Amino acid sequence: MNFTDALNSAWRERNSLLCVGLDPDPERFPAHLKGKADAIFHFCAAIVDATADLVCCFKPQIAYFAARRAEDQLEALIDHIHRQHPATPVILDAKRGDIGSTAEQYAIEAFERFRADAVTINPYMGHDSVAPYLAYRDKGIIILCRTSNPGGSDLQFLDVGGERLYERVARLVSTVWDTNGQCALVVGATFPGEIARVRTMTGDMPLLVPGIGAQGGDIEATVRAGRTASGCGLIINSSRAILYAGGGEEYAEAARRVAESTRDAINCYRHSG
Repeated sequence: MNFTDALNSAWRERNSLLCVGLDPDPERFPAHLKGKADAIFHFCAAIVDATADLVCCFKPQIAYFAARRAEDQLEALIDHIHRQHPATPVILDAKRGDIGSTAEQYAIEAFERFRADAVTINPYMGHDSVAPYLAYRDKGIIILCRTSNPGGSDLQFLDVGGERLYERVARLVSTVWDTNGQCALVVGATFPGEIARVRTMTGDMPLLVPGIGAQGGDIEATVRAGRTASGCGLIINSSRAILYAGGGEEYAEAARRVAESTRDAINCYRHSG
């Protein structure tokens, strides 16, 4: 099953648009995990096992693993998800963006080394930097468009021939680059007006939406702006608010409670007027 099919199946069968971001910070781990070998893997795997039936995707952020020389634990975590929760797609949040020959190596890293189902990338260097990822036709390519951080406006809101740069990205991806139906766009929850604009430009293309939870994005505004006619189309990510919902040995159970309440809050607006 390719990424798009797996995502559609998860939306439908689990009735969920929620994605749990896996951004492990050992400084915030419960005391019983601190100093433990493979603590990052054990922390994340427990979160995964506690929430898998509530989500449409998991999204590990590679920097949180690489900064602590824990790429082997990232490999083990993605393997764990594939074995224990095989219907749950994994998005590797890497935001790669480089020339074609280097992009080929990054694509191998994401799809062959880590075996992710999708990867986030930066389109700033143009189509030839994206093409190596598109060559993996069963994988998802999730392209930065309108990001949730305040500084995103420095470039993404520039006028380029009568349209904003983020609009140019949305148009290029949806009309030129997405020849195999494998692309999605990142549009932050902190900008619901831009979510609505991207939705009108791209039809039913999936949108990865960071920014709810700790970043303060509004769930109702996000869902109303970005949902498709079927009430799907969104991968709404929450990371810290779920990961660190509890600080003791029952942290995974606390994470499940917050994930469930977040999923339910999202579902309140998927089909309402």
